[in-house]
Amino acid sequence: MELAPYHYDVMARAIALIDDRAGTPLSLTELAESLGMSTSHVQRVFTTWVGVSPKRYQQFLALDHARELLRNNFTTLDAAAEVGLSGSSRLHDLFIRWEAMTPGEFARKGDGLTVFWGWFDSPFGPVLSMATDKGLCGLAFAAESGPQAAMADLTARWPAATYIEAPDSIVEWTQAALTGVGEARLLMIGTPLQIQVWEALLRIPSGHVTTYSEIAKCIGRDKAVRAVGTAVGRNPVSLLIPCHRALRKSGALGGYHWGLPVKRTLLAWESARETQSLDQRNLA
Repeated sequence: MELAPYHYDVMARAIALIDDRAGTPLSLTELAESLGMSTSHVQRVFTTWVGVSPKRYQQFLALDHARELLRNNFTTLDAAAEVGLSGSSRLHDLFIRWEAMTPGEFARKGDGLTVFWGWFDSPFGPVLSMATDKGLCGLAFAAESGPQAAMADLTARWPAATYIEAPDSIVEWTQAALTGVGEARLLMIGTPLQIQVWEALLRIPSGHVTTYSEIAKCIGRDKAVRAVGTAVGRNPVSLLIPCHRALRKSGALGGYHWGLPVKRTLLAWESARETQSLDQRNLA
């Protein structure tokens, strides 16, 4: 089944309805009625996008799911570096080319930089995407903060830049980031420490997690866990630089710049799709 553009909105509403129940099961019939669709259509669309049924997906949204991920899908970043982004645990065929601004360029706060932006739909709510001619530099989920706050957040990071609304010019990179298929170019704009942390995040495979302390160890800053956590939270390119895969040692979700409901949803979505992928490989 091929997903049509309106399915993104349907999935956003379905995931929000499930998440709002806070662990109380939502039957397929109740979900279909809330969406104004037939049960068979909801089941088909949902399974196509998420990879599992709505009933199975709710198990991944359980509050203890993060702890389960740490027990079973914990990634040691040194090992992940050996595997690389194209390793067997990579869920999609997404290829990322990235580069980073120099410290001097970062210090100029975007002076001389042209940033193209546009709004896009996703199953996780509206997404504000920003890119230069070198690659995506911002990807903000606005479901929790709202569109105005998301725009203010990203533009404040590079106040001297010139901003031009041009969604058509960045749609290919944005869709690659959101779907996990194709090639996405990425421009990291941050301090040297932030870029080190964001590079480490890129090593975490989809469907897996790591801890803030593991990231600190990986970049040689064992005792700077708090500073590393701050750098994780300052990541402007959500999803593509997967800061949602960083958890506390206790298994608690920790913070998430774009809202904890979005973080929990992203982890559940990736886990569901990874489980489906493993099941298919085992049957092959």
